[in-house]
Amino acid sequence: MSYDSEAQSFAAYANAMPNNCVFLVDTYDTLSGVKHAIEAGRNLRAQGHELLGIRLDSGDLAYLSSEARRMLDEAGFPDTKIIASNDLDEDVIESLIDQGAAVDIWGVGTKLITAADQPALGGVYKLACVRDVDKAGNGPWQYRIKLSEQVIKISTPGVQQVRRFYTEERGVRTYLADMVYDEESTCPPENMVVDPLDFTRRKAIAKGTKYEELLKPIFRGGQLVYKSPGLEAARKYREDRLKGFHKGILRLLNPHQYPVGIEAGLSKAKLALIMKERGFEKD
Repeated sequence: MSYDSEAQSFAAYANAMPNNCVFLVDTYDTLSGVKHAIEAGRNLRAQGHELLGIRLDSGDLAYLSSEARRMLDEAGFPDTKIIASNDLDEDVIESLIDQGAAVDIWGVGTKLITAADQPALGGVYKLACVRDVDKAGNGPWQYRIKLSEQVIKISTPGVQQVRRFYTEERGVRTYLADMVYDEESTCPPENMVVDPLDFTRRKAIAKGTKYEELLKPIFRGGQLVYKSPGLEAARKYREDRLKGFHKGILRLLNPHQYPVGIEAGLSKAKLALIMKERGFEKD
């Protein structure tokens, strides 16, 4: 607003940033701002550059993005991106998509870094097993369990690993269930996933079903043994894994429940420990 008009400010910005020009068009009136951005874009094009994008940061983003897209396309700027911001979160974005918003890039900032819906993340360390080791560093593991009046807070014993079962067709995975099991158990894990909140609820996985182990060691014996992937590799990993879940599981409103539970043998051991600690003999 240090310039006499928005058009002048856009021209000055384009002159300073010809190869990376994105205009914030809602300083005064959004649709007038789009017109001024188009004018500046034409001048950029005459100098051998292109208008990369415009940003909407207020108002009815569904309506304004659609109108802006129409104006840009009619003016010969179909490749110019429309960026939306203004306290966006997953619910607002989903609503805008459902309304047909013509947004190419979502500018999520405040709600991403502040965890507005849960400012504090509770975390509790619970001992799962211990062992006395000999000079060679060997020794049997002994289960430990933390009881609670709330079933969800009762800990699970063992040296735990998470196994994700899936089917695969033409290189595309479909995830079936996640199972926590004790990787130090002397018995091979069963393909039976037990709900930790209700031992009567179970999901059987066919023998021979493919799986992957999800937990990776970061430190061993106090030494770092893991190399963090780069940002793009981590992003691609996330995108690839999300494709394996049914859309009903990923929806924000009333999502379908994905099966996650404890391996049957570990579930039996956990129940036995609960009974023992509470003074009951296992039937």
